Amino acid sequence: MRGVEFRRLSRIEGPVVITERSRGVGFNEVVAVYDREGGRRLGRVVDMSEDWTAVQIFGTNTGLSADDSRVEFLGRPMEIRVGPGLLGRVFDGLGQPIDGYGDIFSSKMQDVNGLPINPYARTYPRDFIQTGISAIDGMNTLIRGQKLPIFSGNGLPHNKLAAQIVRQAKIKNADESFVIVFCAMGIKYDVARFFLDDFEKTGVLANVAVFLSLADAPSLERLVAPKCALTAAEYLAYEKNMHVLVVMTDMTNYCEALREVSSIRGEVPSRKGYPGYLYSDLASLYERAGKISDSSGSITQIPILTMPNDDISHPIPDLSGYITEGQIVLDRELTQRGVYPPVAGLPSLSRLMKDGIGDGMTREDHKDVSSQLFAAYSKVKSIRNLASIIGEEELSPIDKQYLQFGEKFEQKFLSQGEFEDRTIEQTLDIGWQVLSALPRDELLRIKREYIEKYLDPILA
Repeated sequence: MRGVEFRRLSRIEGPVVITERSRGVGFNEVVAVYDREGGRRLGRVVDMSEDWTAVQIFGTNTGLSADDSRVEFLGRPMEIRVGPGLLGRVFDGLGQPIDGYGDIFSSKMQDVNGLPINPYARTYPRDFIQTGISAIDGMNTLIRGQKLPIFSGNGLPHNKLAAQIVRQAKIKNADESFVIVFCAMGIKYDVARFFLDDFEKTGVLANVAVFLSLADAPSLERLVAPKCALTAAEYLAYEKNMHVLVVMTDMTNYCEALREVSSIRGEVPSRKGYPGYLYSDLASLYERAGKISDSSGSITQIPILTMPNDDISHPIPDLSGYITEGQIVLDRELTQRGVYPPVAGLPSLSRLMKDGIGDGMTREDHKDVSSQLFAAYSKVKSIRNLASIIGEEELSPIDKQYLQFGEKFEQKFLSQGEFEDRTIEQTLDIGWQVLSALPRDELLRIKREYIEKYLDPILA
């Protein structure tokens, strides 16, 4: 099928051009569209019937006319060039270099749609990743091979938090460091500049592959960008045996582009206008994380999504929560009170945490301390609601102690500096200091031997 060409277009509808149906053409096949001047732009097949094929162009339709344009079906899926030279480079959303250094030196091309991994070949994620952030390490632990999104809102410091994780993430008890694949979809130039400057200042840029599809890029490019980034990550992880941390921001912009393309194609909308296949489309990206048995490499994903109107029940965070293994939820109220990082204690969750903590992985008391902090902070929330009704002076003495615990928890445990890198031991020690604000008989989730070993020296 390579090189089949049609001399005329049936019609042009925005970024979509319609041409006659060609036998053997498949979905997502790459197409070259030429204007009357011979200028070439790429697109891909997005829809077809018995009589016609719809092609969406990566870019604008400026200069295209139905009579003078031609379409060439290239007979292959979209591919990007992969090699060790990916690291330290900046690419656009289609995998083309935009840093002025030309193509990487490699003859290996890889399909951006990825290859399905045999479930039997997957190995269970267990290795603890130390991010240096107490709210994550202590209570919502990140595991190598996990997909753990950050649910945020407009104006919250999710970019700052993601940059801090990139700087500080390391596998405890291992010498190997992470390489980073950073993918930006539909973000403003100043946000992209923040990440690039941060990578450069902290010296991690040489270990980062950056894929940028900014706010002024075509919608279709935003849909391809994460696939290019994950293809690069799969090459580095499964062929070069590297530990890869993939940060993707902002998944909400990706879903908006998906809704726009779906509308252009005339598909029947589902919840809030998003296509009915939003779940499976997101899963096709998130499920490209993990570890496989015949490679020592791994892909750990941290997608960032901004919840419209801070609504965690919105389709994007709702469906993401079903696919991923937990979520880090940022809280606007904590931000307004000056807490950084403003990780909400109760809605945040890491479903793989139980398998990556404990003796030999973090510390023997980790599970008990985390459970007790969750339980106590949950009670603080209830007491604060009660105090807002009856007044703080009417609370019982034990309730007032819980309020003191809540303040210490937020100001000492949750709060830390943007460049403060805490070990898991420091995090757990701070947890014990915070729990010392409560009577010993309230610590029902911690073994007595741990109380004697870690709490008694603090109280002595």
